[in-house]
Order: sequence, then structure tokens, then C-alpha cells
Amino acid sequence: MKWLEQLLVTIAEVLAGWGVPAAYLELAALGLVYLLAVLLVLLFVLLLLRIVRGKRRRPPATAPAEEPPTAAEPPDMAAPADEVEAETPIGELAVEEPETAEVLRPATEESQPAEQVEPEEAPVAVVAAPVAAPAPAARLSLFERMRQGLAKTQASLVGRIDSLLRGSKTIDADLLEELEEILITADLGMKTTQDLMHSLQERLNRKELTDMAALRRALQEELTQRMRLEAAPLDLAAAQPFVIMVVGVNGVGKTTTIGKLARQFKEQGKKVVLGAGDTFRAAAAEQLGIWGERSDVEVIRHKEGADPAAVAFDAAKAAVARDADVLILDTAGRLHTKANLMEELKKVRRVLGREIAGAPHETLLVLDATTGQNALAQARLFREAVAVSGIALTKLDGTARGGIIVAIGAELDLPVRFVGLGEAVEDLRPFDPDVFVEALFARSANGY
Repeated sequence: MKWLEQLLVTIAEVLAGWGVPAAYLELAALGLVYLLAVLLVLLFVLLLLRIVRGKRRRPPATAPAEEPPTAAEPPDMAAPADEVEAETPIGELAVEEPETAEVLRPATEESQPAEQVEPEEAPVAVVAAPVAAPAPAARLSLFERMRQGLAKTQASLVGRIDSLLRGSKTIDADLLEELEEILITADLGMKTTQDLMHSLQERLNRKELTDMAALRRALQEELTQRMRLEAAPLDLAAAQPFVIMVVGVNGVGKTTTIGKLARQFKEQGKKVVLGAGDTFRAAAAEQLGIWGERSDVEVIRHKEGADPAAVAFDAAKAAVARDADVLILDTAGRLHTKANLMEELKKVRRVLGREIAGAPHETLLVLDATTGQNALAQARLFREAVAVSGIALTKLDGTARGGIIVAIGAELDLPVRFVGLGEAVEDLRPFDPDVFVEALFARSANGY
């Protein structure tokens, strides 16, 4: 350490010559030594990093020697893709078809070159994953899928009811008042709730509600009864083609519902034709066209801004000429408060009825379950304007206030034909009131 002491003395002498006070010479000398040591370490680290980077850059220098054998392969692999692209566009007008073709064809186009070049590039896992994923969903029964979709409503409605019943010892006026509040906040509506409470009070007067479990069963029975409407089921064999006109306000999911219905009817062996009557919304016809290509279903469409009644006329003619089993006509979303737009719907109905006897055989109103009581108001006005005969309730899995489905049946006397429980095609299910209420009241770790 003598060299360090000598170094400190030398530095102290230099600092003294610079006018540094004697009391600080030793501290200043140590500080300078420490600073020099840090600089040396940093320089050493930078040198190491430069050496490491140099080693990393060396392999690419040898890689070009190995690339020539494979360099000839990419042109061969690219050639089939270029040839396919040259074949698929028939003309410049077929701009939309390549987009859908990219969804359907690339999977096969990529798999063929992969098999020709290296078997390793076609891993089994890529094929197995899509096949294995749908399998669990396919095993779910309607009851289980309904229960999953109603999770939010079940927690908000039945969960709160169970908590109320567990915390009560007797069925009295206070309990019934709290139960009434829960039903109203679950969007059953004032009229339906009051009707339910009146029925429960009558049961209580007849001494039928002896305990909390009996009250729970009674509520379940009353809800089921109000959704069992004496309405004829949707019978596609009643006419050929069976015409379904789909109506609703903007953003409720009309086009998506139509696409899912078309896919399901196609899988049932039905010949389906779609009419793109929504000529107002940008890209609405294109969206329906994509659904049509996915399901191998013909779509009759006009240019944007065309008369919806003209689309309905051509779609009806096409359905008859092609001997279709089902014609589903999309319509533009419109506010139920706009009289002129509702008159346009009436015109579309008249055109369909003139071309096909009895058409439309079903006027399906699509409602968004998340809008609550507003959906009830929409249903009332659409029914008055265009004789709605059935309801498709979408996004039921996204709301905690699914009681609106009870209000629709009880107050409007309209059957709910379909319910949307998710994004997949199979998540649009025919509505069964018994399964709905059973799934809603399914017991899970509660005291009943």
C-alpha cells in the first residue's frame, strides 16, 4: 500500500499548489483517487461490451456461406403465393373477395409449401390447438352455457335474494319490501315486479310460504310462468321461403345475429339467402357479405345509399328463384322515435308481402340486454309500427340486469326467440324459459 500512500502524498502536494487548504488536502486526494478508480472501471466495462458485441457480429459473417443453399428456396416458396394472388382476383371490382379469401385460403396455402420444404414447419400443435379448443365448448349443455352467460345476472339478482333470505328469520312486510327493491333494480320493471309481489302475497296469505326455501321456490315458479307465452314456435317449414325481417336500433347486433342465424340454419341443411337491406350504415353490406362467405350463403346487396325496399324486392325474387328455404333480410338501424324511418320499414314489409305470400313470416326485433328498460320502450314502439312477432336478446352475458327478459314476456306478451350468450356462433341459442330460470336459480354453495 506504499504506492497508494505515495500517490496520495503526490496528489496532496499538487492540490496544495492549487491553493487547497491543508485541512482538506487528504480528503480531496482520496476523492480524486476514487474518481480515477471509477473511470478506470467504466473504461474496462466498455471495453468488455465492445469485445462481446464483436463476437456477436462474427457469426453473421459466416452465415452468408450457408445462405446460398437456402437462398434459392425463398423464391420457390414465394412463387406459389404470387401465382395464387394472380389467379384469385378476377377483376379490379373484386376487391372484397381477396379479404375474405385471406381468411379462408392462407391456412391451406401456407401449409402446402411448409410440407414441401420441411416437415418441421407444419407442427402438429398448430393443427391440434384449434381442434382441441372447441371440444370443451361443444360438451357444454344448454343449461351449463346458459348458467355461464347469466353469471352477472345471477350474482346481481339471485345472489342478492339469497343473501336477503339467509339474513331473515320470518317472511314479513319488511322482507317483501326489500325483495321488491331487488327485483326492480334487476330491471324486471315496476309493473312486472308489482305483479310478482302481489302473487307472492297471495301465496303468503294462503299459508303456502312457510319458510325461506318455499319463498325462493315460489319466486322461481312465478318468473317461469310469466315467460311461458302461448306463442307459436318459429317454424321454418311453415312457408318456403320462410322470410325473417330483422329490425332494431343502431348498435344492438342485428347483422351479427343474422350471420349467426344463417350459419345455424345452413348447418341444419337449409338453403339460406340473405338480403343486405341496411344500405345506410357504411360497410354494413360488406359485413353481411363476410358472414355470407363464411357460411357459404348467398347475399343480395345493392350499392350504399340504395332504396332498402329495392333490396327487399330483389332478395325476395332471388329467394324464390333459387328455391331457398329461408330469406333473412337485414334493415338499417333506426331510432324507434323517428316516424319517417319507421314508415320506411313499413314499405319494406309491403314489398315483401307483395312478392311472397304472408311475408315477412317473422319480424324479429333485436334488443341489447344491457340497455335495460330502454329495450322495453323500443319493443313497444317497434311492435306498434311493424308488428314485431319475436325478440332476439343480445349481450345477455354482459349485463347484471337480465331481468329485462322477464319484463318483455310479462308486459309485452312477445316471445323471446333467441338469446345471445357470447361472441361465438353457437352462443346464439333458442330461448327456453324453463332452462333460463333454472340456470338463474341454480344452487351453488348457498344454504338452500
